[in-house]
Amino acid sequence: MSFRKLLIANRGEIACRVISTARALGYPTVAVYSDADADARHVAMADEAVRIGPPAAAQSYLDIEAILAACARTGADAIHPGYGFLSENAGFARACEEAGITFVGPTPAAIEVMGDKASAKAALRDAAVPLVPGFFSDDPADQADERLMAEAERVGYPLLVKAVAGGGGRGMRRVHQASELAAAIQSARGEAKSAFGDDALMLERLVTGARHVEIQVFADTQGNAVHLGERDCSLQRRHQKVVEEAPSPFVDAELRAAMGEAAVAAAKAIGYRGAGTVEFLVDADRNFYFLEMNTRLQVEHPVTELVTDLDLVELQLEIAAGRPLPFGQDDVILIGHAIEARLYAEDAHAGFMPQTGPVLAWDPAEGEGVRVDHGLRIDQRVTAHYDAMVAKVIAYGRDREQARRRLMLALRDTVALGFVHNKRFLIDVMAGEKFVGGEVTTDWLDSLSPDEAPLARPPLDPRAVAIAVALLAPHASRGPRDEDMFGAAWRNAHTASVPVDLAHGDGVLACSVAFGEDGDEICVPEAEPMRVAILERVDARTRVEIDGHRFEIHAALDESGELHLEFEGLVERFALHLPSGKAKGAPGSDGRIMAPSSGKVLAVLVEPGQAVEAGTALLKLEAMKIESTLCTPVAGTVREVRVQAGDQVEQRALLVVIETAESDTAES
Repeated sequence: MSFRKLLIANRGEIACRVISTARALGYPTVAVYSDADADARHVAMADEAVRIGPPAAAQSYLDIEAILAACARTGADAIHPGYGFLSENAGFARACEEAGITFVGPTPAAIEVMGDKASAKAALRDAAVPLVPGFFSDDPADQADERLMAEAERVGYPLLVKAVAGGGGRGMRRVHQASELAAAIQSARGEAKSAFGDDALMLERLVTGARHVEIQVFADTQGNAVHLGERDCSLQRRHQKVVEEAPSPFVDAELRAAMGEAAVAAAKAIGYRGAGTVEFLVDADRNFYFLEMNTRLQVEHPVTELVTDLDLVELQLEIAAGRPLPFGQDDVILIGHAIEARLYAEDAHAGFMPQTGPVLAWDPAEGEGVRVDHGLRIDQRVTAHYDAMVAKVIAYGRDREQARRRLMLALRDTVALGFVHNKRFLIDVMAGEKFVGGEVTTDWLDSLSPDEAPLARPPLDPRAVAIAVALLAPHASRGPRDEDMFGAAWRNAHTASVPVDLAHGDGVLACSVAFGEDGDEICVPEAEPMRVAILERVDARTRVEIDGHRFEIHAALDESGELHLEFEGLVERFALHLPSGKAKGAPGSDGRIMAPSSGKVLAVLVEPGQAVEAGTALLKLEAMKIESTLCTPVAGTVREVRVQAGDQVEQRALLVVIETAESDTAES
């Protein structure tokens, strides 16, 4: 089972992570890439790289024939699948075996059993693993809507409708009463078919106020199996994890031992090998129930590595090479605490809508106990082709509080400009009482209203506006200079006030600046005048002073001259507003409905001539594996529909034109 060269059938941060350990162990590495990833970091890190497809990107990494051909071309005799894509595809694992290639993961049979949630539960009925009450069946006849609706009455409400295949919260719907069930079944079926190619569903009793706690297991080919403690993944939105930590603040030694024993029993019941994660729901009384087993490395594996001082990728490669586990259960000791935050390209203050854009600046934080796993490079583009996660920021400490503080600082100090991200949201979550007290449950975020913290968008800070004026105002007077894009070193001797209007969002901010030798006196709306000085710029890191208070902000200009400025974790965009410019109302208020992000049109829900009220659903879009519904903010009549189901659209593409009551016609 030993091998010589490793191909990583994945991309982004996990490909970089695997390459790093493989090279440390002395294995040459091969990357694969789509056209959209030609300049990606994982491609540059590997010893060799092979193009496997066009920028219809996600499909490229699912092309089994292309990946196996890359092995043949480079002489790679082992494949690490990372997570996502083909990592839990039994057909891929079997194809590797048939080609004489070592698959770094479990057997195809184990993947098949655990990849289907219904068969997984059936396999564990006799393995002393507690299961959530529900309904599951591998008989196609049991997938009829009528059968599911009848079984729902037996299971009881509230319940979850869940896709049998896949994971990540896709194909999952909460149902609180019988009247919601039919729509939930239809919606879950459609999303499951799109995401996994399988629309089979199951039902589970919804355990409210529960925690999501998972156990990391490892098993070798000699029959040994151990667990490496637990991770708490309760901080979720729409069933997708946001922040993970190890150990859980809720789990004591007795519960850890019981869950670990059940997880190891589950692994042994299916003859498992390699890394796996057994996921449980834990209620307020510390009763735990099996959810599923992920037959791969998890996104959140770094927190386990930090508290066990083990390299999980190294263990995977050693087991794949036929070597036994180098330790037993009694040797596993958890020391300290680790927390991981997922940095997503999404607008957390607008329903977590996925975002795209160029990477204008990227500089991950450094510091004691801080680790950043990522696959980003400056000048690449965050696209709609892949998952919205762009990096993981992880912190370790002697206890949970030190790890929490370190992680908040690391997030603050990480530079990420050019695309909207969730950094401020993550900081606010970890600063909140619920998280500080270790009281977060799986339904907490979803129970909040959009105008509650941390979901509510913080108001625009006048200091951010003043800094934008200080950085952009020289352009208004002199224009940009090659040696100093922001003109920060230039100051005019005169003190007369100069008007500077900034475009921000869909409005205009009327500001003014009086240049001075020791700083500029800047006036912005709804604030007292401020004296602002730009002290130093090192790439995107900018040292500023406002009325004697010095601190760092992050700023970069894009090709259009728009300033991306991050202040206290929140990125705002500003541009000089020309006199001929025209301020607009809220997005869509003029009846021109544009795409909030790049993505794919799943369904068109209106047609020309149809009367619509504010809030009427217009389209279903999919971006970065997330399905969302686009609604009209205004009432009127649909004049044009410019897209159809299946179309790929870019961010801000015009989708629908609505003739509103306030205008005779809408611009086309």
